[in-house]
Amino acid sequence: MKPIVRALILLVAGVGVGGGAAVATSRFVTPSATAKPAAPVVVETSFVTVDQMLAPLVLRDRRLTGYVRFDAGLEVAIDEAPGVTERLPLLRHAINMRSYRVPLAAGPDGMLPDIAELQRVVGAAAVDAFGRGAVRKVAITKAEPA
Repeated sequence: MKPIVRALILLVAGVGVGGGAAVATSRFVTPSATAKPAAPVVVETSFVTVDQMLAPLVLRDRRLTGYVRFDAGLEVAIDEAPGVTERLPLLRHAINMRSYRVPLAAGPDGMLPDIAELQRVVGAAAVDAFGRGAVRKVAITKAEPA
């Protein structure tokens, strides 16, 4: 058999096998049009406030430029709010143990807090204090140099 004929036969066979695999995948793997989507689960939430936290403003080179006083709101499920409120001292401890290691200083003189980074620190501390999934969102409601 000539090489050109063999190449054409292999090409036609490859297209046939690939097309058959595509049809089989679309028929057996994708959900059918009659399947109804699952109803979204609605969870009522509330905010638990964390007032008057103090964190160091540290530059990237680990120099201390000052402190930031901030308030935060934690969005939690309504049924978990009392438990989260009782364990707020654990959150404060977790924030203190993280904040000096993370560069939170922003601005030309390092006296402004980096709000996004502060939000990440509080979110990571909330996972340590309350467990994964207990806090849905963290909102920094007030931040000012101290």
